[in-house]
Amino acid sequence: MDQYSLDIFSGIILVAVGILAGFLNVAAGGGSLLTLPMMIFMGLPPNVANATNRVAILWQNVFAIRKFRKSGLVDGKYSLYLGLAAVPGAVLGALLAVDIKGELFAKLLSIVMIMVGITILKGKSGLAIKKVQSGTGSTNWLAILSFFLIGIYGGFIHAGVGFIIILVLELLGHKSMASINSIKVMVAFIYTLSVVLVFALGDVIHWGYGLTLALGTSVGGYLGSYFSINKEDKWIKRLLFLTIVGLSIKLWFYH
Repeated sequence: MDQYSLDIFSGIILVAVGILAGFLNVAAGGGSLLTLPMMIFMGLPPNVANATNRVAILWQNVFAIRKFRKSGLVDGKYSLYLGLAAVPGAVLGALLAVDIKGELFAKLLSIVMIMVGITILKGKSGLAIKKVQSGTGSTNWLAILSFFLIGIYGGFIHAGVGFIIILVLELLGHKSMASINSIKVMVAFIYTLSVVLVFALGDVIHWGYGLTLALGTSVGGYLGSYFSINKEDKWIKRLLFLTIVGLSIKLWFYH
């Protein structure tokens, strides 16, 4: 990864983008939809940018878990259960992502960004979800299968996976948003550990970019929590959506 050097100016940009992404993750979600394309535009190959982005994700989840633990909201056993169900899928997804061609990955990411952007703009209220009764054997198998599939997507690209996890947990009968978020970050942390290992063994992580981005996302997440952003602020969602559209169009023509 030495050929993709990170100069001071690029480092400042990366920290700034990380701060914005961390802030948006608290305010509306979807921060990876900014950080991933930005690293591609800064010169990293798409597969390297995809792998490097996971370093910041892992770091951010560490701080999120600590916050939830202090609030007594972490259901460790259940989160571990779902996280381990996601690990095999995440490893498979990461293996697929290691050697994917840059142009193909950029186009796939462009499509994903538009789809997730529309979800952010509409919000959960526009989605009708039929909840299944919890505590049954079929529900347990549904949870395992669901999080295995989530793991494949998360291991491959991750962008927007938080929204998918929230919808699946609601489908499985979880009502408390605080509980859902605590499970979400634990699951993401568990399977991201395996993904980072796969990418590290494949030598596709740029640790300089990853750690610099992690610094920015940590600061941004702290600022978002400090100012107690209202997640229903529609101007934030609209601004994020317009940004995502612009970046996705540029990604579509990436070569």
